Amino acid sequence: MIRVKGIILAGGSGTRLSPNTISVNKHLLAVYDKPMIYYPLSVLMLAEIEEILIISSPEDVNRFESLLGNGESLGISITYQSQEKPNGIPEALIIGEDFIGEDEVTLILGDNIFYGQGFTTLLRKAIKQHEYATVFGYRVKDPERFGVVEFNERKKVVSLEEKPDAPKSDFAVAGLYIYDHHAVDIAKHLYPSERGELEITDLNKEYLQRSQLNVQLLGRGFAWMDAGTHDSLFEASEFVKNIQQRQGFKLACIEEIAYYMGHISQRELMQIGNYMAKTDYGQYLIDIANRKHIEQYWDELDLHPMLEVTEHE
Repeated sequence: MIRVKGIILAGGSGTRLSPNTISVNKHLLAVYDKPMIYYPLSVLMLAEIEEILIISSPEDVNRFESLLGNGESLGISITYQSQEKPNGIPEALIIGEDFIGEDEVTLILGDNIFYGQGFTTLLRKAIKQHEYATVFGYRVKDPERFGVVEFNERKKVVSLEEKPDAPKSDFAVAGLYIYDHHAVDIAKHLYPSERGELEITDLNKEYLQRSQLNVQLLGRGFAWMDAGTHDSLFEASEFVKNIQQRQGFKLACIEEIAYYMGHISQRELMQIGNYMAKTDYGQYLIDIANRKHIEQYWDELDLHPMLEVTEHE
């Protein structure tokens, strides 16, 4: 039986966030009240992916392991591998070859944040229905900074370009990708670009040439943020702060997700909350553990119904 596994690429030098990243991996920096790595991890967990590989630099792997362990406290499996140098996103697939095996894989960048009502449903549906390769398109004001996807009048993908000077559309490819296991072999046959890295756009182009690339558009009701610069990190923190304070629930609270999805018990959630009881985060977990009927709160995480994929309206 083919399974869907998850990979988080959390390597890189983080030079755009210096001097903050001189002594710490950028994916361990806080986006408001929790480490950046929690956000992509929560996406994979909400997608019902229970086997996850985190790839980081050799000096940082132990730091992520100290934070998340083997995933047992979240009811999932987390393993780790090293990327010696930041040689490009497709290298994550090569590094994770044994982990992926014959299964499918959802790859997400460690500094990407996704938010929107119905996003979980949309992602689960995309995973369930995808065959070869699925990427996510998002309209941006500055497409020249991203990989850009062009559509024809029938909304079929006709071209992909990496950071073009004259973009053919304003749809960027977000840092979330779903591939079959053939992506590993495709990645192995890519050549480095002028900047010396394997380009994810080149891998996606290969699927496009095979007529095997699907693009799922994220509409106005969704937010996609890259927290890889000082300004974008600050903006992401402000966004998370405003959402949480206005709506009363936390984004990317991995322990809450684990509890609502049945991976950990009420007692285990309470223990985690008590460990952090002096913080607002810990008190939030304690409050959740004290709730009598969790079903009425599923909509907060777009988990209702939890095990059924429905049409996104």
